[in-house]
Amino acid sequence: MAPAPWNTHTVEFGPDIVTKRFRPGARGRCAREWRALTLLATHAPGMAPEPLAVDFEATEPVVVMSRLHGEPLRGQVLDTVRTASLAETVAELHTAVPADVLAHLPPRPEQQQGVLAFVRTWAPWVRSGAGDRVARAMDAGLSWLARSTLENAARPRVPPAFGPGDGNLANYLWDGTRVRVVDFEDSGSSDRAFELAEITEHVGSWVETPLDVAAFLGGFDLTPAESFRLSECRRLLALVWLLLLCRDERSERRNPPGTADRQAERLSDLLVRPSGTE
Repeated sequence: MAPAPWNTHTVEFGPDIVTKRFRPGARGRCAREWRALTLLATHAPGMAPEPLAVDFEATEPVVVMSRLHGEPLRGQVLDTVRTASLAETVAELHTAVPADVLAHLPPRPEQQQGVLAFVRTWAPWVRSGAGDRVARAMDAGLSWLARSTLENAARPRVPPAFGPGDGNLANYLWDGTRVRVVDFEDSGSSDRAFELAEITEHVGSWVETPLDVAAFLGGFDLTPAESFRLSECRRLLALVWLLLLCRDERSERRNPPGTADRQAERLSDLLVRPSGTE
């Protein structure tokens, strides 16, 4: 999830291999990347890069993996074939790790409790310098959050799922036949609703060429509890992105001018929808 530091690694591309070097002290990220690649190579071969080598003890921990060739979905106009393939891959990813293995997998970083902590830490500072439109949306989001079910620290009553940890469509590659996945440094145990919200609410899913959210989510047969949680998680992550985009505009801009105002509109729209409807 985006509250993590922006630049956590560098990537070197060879013809057939990729070398991912993590910043000093990022052994946890390196370990999660390697663990996910080895799990997926065993249980869903071909979905992700093949793990080739790892060095946890280097000053800059490193993972070497096979190179996947394909076009990142971010910024592309996704036709029905690509949208359906994205949904199929994400669904397979969620269930790729067997239940007995998943039961011992640590929760992925920046899952619900981590995101809530980020909101509590950053909201007062971001709110103090926000424009009127953003401030109104932020206040509405914080008011909703205070009375939401998400503030309950109990584990969600939904089945666990493997979570890749980053909803950026740049991490999903279309190779002409199927969608495959890269970037697992924040992976771990999660649930489908949270992971789907990660994708639909990521700025990369709408700031350039919008993902057809209804068509994408239509590829998942969610339980009523998951549908309700998806609505809640979409609101939460839309609020997080509003904070991030405001912070972005005060420092190094990574998105077009006015993106924070557009995000305020997205959050406001999600807040007025009945929970459980997508």
